[in-house]
Amino acid sequence: MAKYSKKAGEKVEKAMHEMKEGKLKSGSGKKVTSKEQAVAIGLSEARKDGAKVPKKKS
Repeated sequence: MAKYSKKAGEKVEKAMHEMKEGKLKSGSGKKVTSKEQAVAIGLSEARKDGAKVPKKKS
């Protein structure tokens, strides 16, 4: 399991919470329904904020 910073964990937790409430939207504006997509969005936001997150797999 990869190690993420506390800040990254909080971003993912927030994204999961929004997804469960039905408020999380993807880049195209559609509602997010999968856990994997919510985690990816949370990690992406953490990366933008400069948190310690491993690089995306290409």
